[in-house]
Amino acid sequence: MVTARILYRFQQFRRTLTAHPAAQSLALSCRILTPSQMALFNRLAPSEQAHSLAVLEKLLAQGESHPDLQVAALLHDVGKTLSPLKLWERVLIVLAKAIAPGRVALWGRGDPTGDTPPRGWRRPYIVAEQHPAWGARLAAQAGASPLAQALIRRHHQAASAETGSEETRLLHILQIADNDS
Repeated sequence: MVTARILYRFQQFRRTLTAHPAAQSLALSCRILTPSQMALFNRLAPSEQAHSLAVLEKLLAQGESHPDLQVAALLHDVGKTLSPLKLWERVLIVLAKAIAPGRVALWGRGDPTGDTPPRGWRRPYIVAEQHPAWGARLAAQAGASPLAQALIRRHHQAASAETGSEETRLLHILQIADNDS
């Protein structure tokens, strides 16, 4: 099981190394995001933009049209822009999450406000664990709705579509698309 997860994550990671957003996809993001949200989206690395656009396109292919879900799909990883990760740090996180996810969560405890860029050996884990909270704060500053902010903030939290709330239902849909893209 662990080996299969590592292999899947490695393949997903390899695809993102060379990914760049298509002009048609970028045009779509301009229709969904406000100018200030688009400025935030443009802070993402090209591979992260391509990932976010892939998440959005997966949602659209499934017929999902909720505007807050679309905004969250495009902005869910913007918190990473506060402390960008190096390539080797990304590899380290993927491997550590596959082998010892509990340790990653423990090592990732840090300043949830993101006011001070994390330092030291725990930095990649802090970014991995805290970027949802950082992203929600950035999205709020860019005028995202409270629901879009909540989806961004919670996109790594366990969610089940069975609880009945609209937020949790949308979160579950976002997480599936994020994990498959």
